Amino acid sequence: MEFTAKARFTRVSPQKARLVLDLIKGRRVEDALSTLQFTNKRIAPAIFQLLRSAVENANYLSQEKGLDVDVDRLYVKHAIANDGPRMKRIRPAPMGRAFRYQRRISHMEIVLAEKGAENRQEMATVVGEEEASAAPAKTAGKKKAVGAKKESAGKKKAAAAR
Repeated sequence: MEFTAKARFTRVSPQKARLVLDLIKGRRVEDALSTLQFTNKRIAPAIFQLLRSAVENANYLSQEKGLDVDVDRLYVKHAIANDGPRMKRIRPAPMGRAFRYQRRISHMEIVLAEKGAENRQEMATVVGEEEASAAPAKTAGKKKAVGAKKESAGKKKAAAAR
């Protein structure tokens, strides 16, 4: 099960947000929170708050919907910063001219997942036996097709020799 939290219209460029988000991708939640506390970037407190919100979403769903979620085994599966709308601004330039620049806005999303959740689902179903029986059937069909080609080639050679 995945748990998400989104922060939209954050006044930071996506490039700067990605610098911090890349630090926490794939880490356990506790490690990611401690990393964000000691990261010396302006966006780090906002991402810290976003990550805490994702953990609270997981906690809420585990209590309300009766899901079996172990908050201690959560890790950051995805951490994305996308472009938002850009604000066009004008800066005074020499000799009465004006230069345009853009203030960038980002939409950030953090997805948490539980480590080992995939393994539990695989243990419940017997997928390996179905795949094992299907795989030899495919290769047997290919071998027959190759054998049929050899037989037809042999018939052509025999007909040419006559």
